[in-house]
Amino acid sequence: MLIRKPTDISSSFITPRDHYLNRRRFLRVALSGAAVAGAAALGIDRAAEFVSPRISAFAGTKLETVKSPLTTTGEPLTSYQDVTSYNNFYEFGIDKGDPSKNAAALPIRPWTLKVEGLVNKPQTFDIDALLKMRPLEDRVYRHRCVEAWSMVIPWVGYSLSELLKQVDPQSKAKYVQFLSYYDKHVEKWASESTIFWPYSEGLRIDEAMHPLTLLTFGMYGETLPNQDGAPVRVVVPWKYGFKSAKSIVTIRLVEKQPHTTWNDQGAQEYGFYSNVNPNVDHPRWSQKTERRIGQPLFQQRKQTLMFNGYADQVASLYNGMDLKKNY
Repeated sequence: MLIRKPTDISSSFITPRDHYLNRRRFLRVALSGAAVAGAAALGIDRAAEFVSPRISAFAGTKLETVKSPLTTTGEPLTSYQDVTSYNNFYEFGIDKGDPSKNAAALPIRPWTLKVEGLVNKPQTFDIDALLKMRPLEDRVYRHRCVEAWSMVIPWVGYSLSELLKQVDPQSKAKYVQFLSYYDKHVEKWASESTIFWPYSEGLRIDEAMHPLTLLTFGMYGETLPNQDGAPVRVVVPWKYGFKSAKSIVTIRLVEKQPHTTWNDQGAQEYGFYSNVNPNVDHPRWSQKTERRIGQPLFQQRKQTLMFNGYADQVASLYNGMDLKKNY
């Protein structure tokens, strides 16, 4: 059998995304009906429990959005298929294709996000209330992974600062910590890893309050797929991708720099700041260039830009800092 690689496939052979999604939704409904019917035939009252966890009523839900001036323009978008099938989400496996296979087990409703710590108005927000708190913006951002590959993704959300203003941060709050969902009975790789869960990430508070830092609920105009951090994550476009915590359940404002998962795993490889910087190599590879996922082979290799191309907006946050020491 001839197996085509992505770079071999002409655009005429690619199913339009709306056709693909309609087919996928049709199959979800058909499978759901078959499962319920089968359970009913067995005389089971709670037939809905037999529906596969891969069939989610929230997957692919359209979001009402407005255009945002805080966007990257002029670059081709990475395909939806690549963004949803080539992921780092270690709770659901270490290979790039594992999250798309395993993250369907992540329960995304009901979902609450707790904001606590050094705030005057600690609150717990329901995910649906968060979706209605502010107009949702379309923002196209470059996404740069520490492993030297990159994508261009149309995210949906609003500035994290809009949420943090709701809880009135205290003057002592210098950092913001993000904690991701954790359940050892759900997550695929948790029992096989040496990582201390839940996944933890952090930003300085001025980084968290920067308008580019996005509280993110969707991409391509729809709700986030589980493997991409559903139902809520952050996106910090001038930092390496692991700083953009997925599936967040707690945001905690603290005075001291919080422990973060990858910095704890290997501080020499994963600095707390992890700003995209072509002048500071990873100990095992260069950061001067990157491979743009999904583009033709001869166009994939790109020069890495300082702060991932957002230097004009964020460089002032680091005035006077040694960015080789504070990598």
